[in-house]
Amino acid sequence: MLKKILVANRGEIACRVFRTAKRMGLQTVAVYSDADARAPHVLMADEAVRLGPAPASESYLKADLILAAAKATGADCIHPGYGFLSERESFARACAEAGIAFVGPPPAAIAAMGDKIESKKLAKAAGVNVVPGFLGEIADTDEAVKIAKDIGFPVMMKASAGGGGKGMRLAYSEQDVREGFEATKREGLASFGDDRVFIEKFIESPRHIEIQLLGDQHGNILYLNERECSIQRRHQKVVEEAPSPFVTPKMRKAMGEQAVALARAVGYYSAGTVELIVSGADTTGEGFYFLEMNTRLQVEHPVTEAITGIDLVEQMIRVASGEALAFGQADIGINGWSIENRVYAEDPYRGFLPSTGRLVRYDPPESEGTPYNPPRSGEEQEPYTRVDDGVREGGEVSIFYDPMIAKLITWAPTRKGAIDAQIAALDAFEIEGPGNNIDFLSALMQHPRFRSGIITTGFIAEEYPDGFHGAPASPDLRRALSAIAAFAATAEADRARRTDGQLGDRLQPPADWTVRIDGTDHNIELDEDEISVDGVPLDLAMEYTPGDRVVEAEIDGKPLIVKIARTRTGFRLTTRGASHVARALPAHVAPYARHLIEKVPPDLSRFLLCPMPGLLMRLDVAAGDRVELGQPLAVVEAMKMENILRAEKAGVVKSLSAAPGDSLAVDAVILEIE
Repeated sequence: MLKKILVANRGEIACRVFRTAKRMGLQTVAVYSDADARAPHVLMADEAVRLGPAPASESYLKADLILAAAKATGADCIHPGYGFLSERESFARACAEAGIAFVGPPPAAIAAMGDKIESKKLAKAAGVNVVPGFLGEIADTDEAVKIAKDIGFPVMMKASAGGGGKGMRLAYSEQDVREGFEATKREGLASFGDDRVFIEKFIESPRHIEIQLLGDQHGNILYLNERECSIQRRHQKVVEEAPSPFVTPKMRKAMGEQAVALARAVGYYSAGTVELIVSGADTTGEGFYFLEMNTRLQVEHPVTEAITGIDLVEQMIRVASGEALAFGQADIGINGWSIENRVYAEDPYRGFLPSTGRLVRYDPPESEGTPYNPPRSGEEQEPYTRVDDGVREGGEVSIFYDPMIAKLITWAPTRKGAIDAQIAALDAFEIEGPGNNIDFLSALMQHPRFRSGIITTGFIAEEYPDGFHGAPASPDLRRALSAIAAFAATAEADRARRTDGQLGDRLQPPADWTVRIDGTDHNIELDEDEISVDGVPLDLAMEYTPGDRVVEAEIDGKPLIVKIARTRTGFRLTTRGASHVARALPAHVAPYARHLIEKVPPDLSRFLLCPMPGLLMRLDVAAGDRVELGQPLAVVEAMKMENILRAEKAGVVKSLSAAPGDSLAVDAVILEIE
């Protein structure tokens, strides 16, 4: 068995590997950039080695520095995590040449599957279904347009070495190709060091299914069921689950056997994933096509661990040590259901723009249960929550790395149970500082279409065509929140009375309140035995002490977790995917206090503002140019993704306030339109 492991990565995946390594008795080594000097993965490891400055190109992507760190600390193996060097054949080969075990597949398999063009050719030769498309190199935009027309719109443009949603553009027209081809090349070069692009037919109403593989160095290769990863935004996965609500046993067997055949054809071992696109309209069980093979551990691997009880990181380490798998295909079952939500530093209320900054508050729900060994069939099976993260309160979400803050994983005996456990965990998840997508994730979990299992990769675009504005709240939820606000207001008034030495007990908190929530007034009557809302009794059980941030209530026997923040005239109550401002006033003064003067925000529509910290890559207009609504004006790069900024109104460019190459802060003025 290997003795000391270095993780050539950062954040939650480094912490994830360290947890298993420590349980197995291995010594651990972290590497870090200047931005991560006090990061959780560094503090968690037995030893830590500085690599260099914050940019990944000067730290985590420096293979020679990582190998030097392994030699200096005596590490006999390196786990690459995902991203960075995890799918670099040259890095795996350099590890072998240095006599250090690479906790991953052999270099030849990485090379074969790492090139998306060549991998499709290999897949086809191995008898795997492939998507129709053009697999040769494309010289320029004009050739890309011709190829796209020959295939037939819509088409997908992909960076050959791409992954993780980067270097991908969907094109429905020639204009889309002309706007996106060069951007796809640039993203591929910036993220993967390879600007080659291929084009393939876009399967409409598609579902994204992937097969988890695990192989050893003795020729044993198994498939560990499937994961559904159809809920995506800009081709980046947001929600993953295992098993898929769509896949039948017949499909699972066919997909798994084709994935194993491909892995065997390239001499694969360790953990890996074959990604497939599946036609949602297919009823034969045969309408699936090979997309790519990821020769590494996937971000979403915890849901597979949850339903199989297999720790994939442990198996990767054992395989790298030369051990044979201790189980066979017949031992792989499906126990219950698991769902993972990716908690990102992004603002869904502002078009999902990346967000950075200090985590002023970070308090995830408590992990419960045993993550890699859920209860077996016949035993007591209670839902559990698992949080994989690599951040801490007071830490910084940086512009240099991926915006994922944490992964929230739930398991339950049924899909509905796993979804409901997600909703409760999201309600309890506290993040303050950078924007986050917790409200959006909760809205997804509550959405009737998601809960039905009838989903495609277009789900988010189809269900939120005008952006996200908070999850809808039912009248019953609003009434419940108004009662919670009145209950909390009473507690606040009672505290004020008890701490006022002059008034003492002479001023009692009001028993009747008027609470305005979402523009509607509710009359709340409180006494020791009963609470009523608009004259209708409500069974409310809760405890609130002034200053509490999270309240666990029970409304008519049903649990409800609410994040609560004090405002000048009431509270901001956040639950079930939205925030609600509740203005609580004593009922006898409410009629005289409703006409509060509210500040009207200034009109900034004439300015093009930078929506996130980033680098201004390109300006497409000059002073004096006429622009139309929706016209591209500028391109800003943030977190390795290019974002096209478009005109929100027609007019003439009055002035430019920034130039290509400028580093811009959020809301920095780029230009003005009159």
